[in-house]
Amino acid sequence: MDFFVTQHIEKSYQDFLALDDVSISVPEKKIFGLLGPNGAGKTTLIRIINQITAHDSGEVFFDGERLSAKHVSQIGYLPEERGLYKKMKVGEQSLYLAQLKGMSKNDAMQKLKYWFQKFEIESWWDKKVEELSKGMAQKVQFLITILHEPRLLIFDEPFSGFDPINANLLKKEILELKDKGATIIFSTHNMASVEELCDNIALINKSKKILEGNIVDIKNQYRTNIYEVQFAGSFNRMAATLTADFEILKIEDKDKKITLTIKILKDKTTNHLLEFLLPTGQITSFKEIIPSMNDVFISVVGTSNSVTE
Repeated sequence: MDFFVTQHIEKSYQDFLALDDVSISVPEKKIFGLLGPNGAGKTTLIRIINQITAHDSGEVFFDGERLSAKHVSQIGYLPEERGLYKKMKVGEQSLYLAQLKGMSKNDAMQKLKYWFQKFEIESWWDKKVEELSKGMAQKVQFLITILHEPRLLIFDEPFSGFDPINANLLKKEILELKDKGATIIFSTHNMASVEELCDNIALINKSKKILEGNIVDIKNQYRTNIYEVQFAGSFNRMAATLTADFEILKIEDKDKKITLTIKILKDKTTNHLLEFLLPTGQITSFKEIIPSMNDVFISVVGTSNSVTE
């Protein structure tokens, strides 16, 4: 079931078209990666979802209803540019922002105590935000974002400025939020985090959506027929019988074991490759190299740019 949907969204700023017929479908209780180069239109779409900016045309649906002001309290948004008041104390500000999201003072206080203890930041309560490091301030804003338990969470570059330990802490919390029933839109340039966290993605480039779907399906769609083969045998013998059906992309010879990266060409299959390799030595490892999301991102954006130029 799709929990959040945009249909044919368009948005212009004077003569600049920021979003051009963008439709996305975010499945319920999944993590959805909103990807694209800088200036692609991601931030504009996020601002429309948060009702900070109005779209010129198209429709937006929140759990089957047209998006309206009543849904604001059901959305939590962590922007890339953090927005805490530097002169306010951390605890005072957290309590204030929680109440703006509709929480009672008592409920907010109880949940803040829980999260401050969980993040081991009780000592920060009376500190001013300007006294915190960037990473510390981001941790505070993260818990403020999730405190009111919104049904839709939007994280824009949530790991920016974090060391690996705290980045892993946040990743764990994001996965737990998903397990508890939250639907999450996750925008980042870090493709490793996308592979680690996301179920589905949409890729926007130059104001248009150019790719959308389940990550596993997308990676399979962009398979390149490249395999890594490790074997003990004679490379010279194998090279001497190499046909035009296969292309050797990389050779590594270590500890009497040869590792080859081979591309299957034309209409040949893995069976043909194995038939070719078996007489040349003993195969100890054979696996397909599935493209990473980083590979897919570069390929799809590059193709899109060449088509529009």
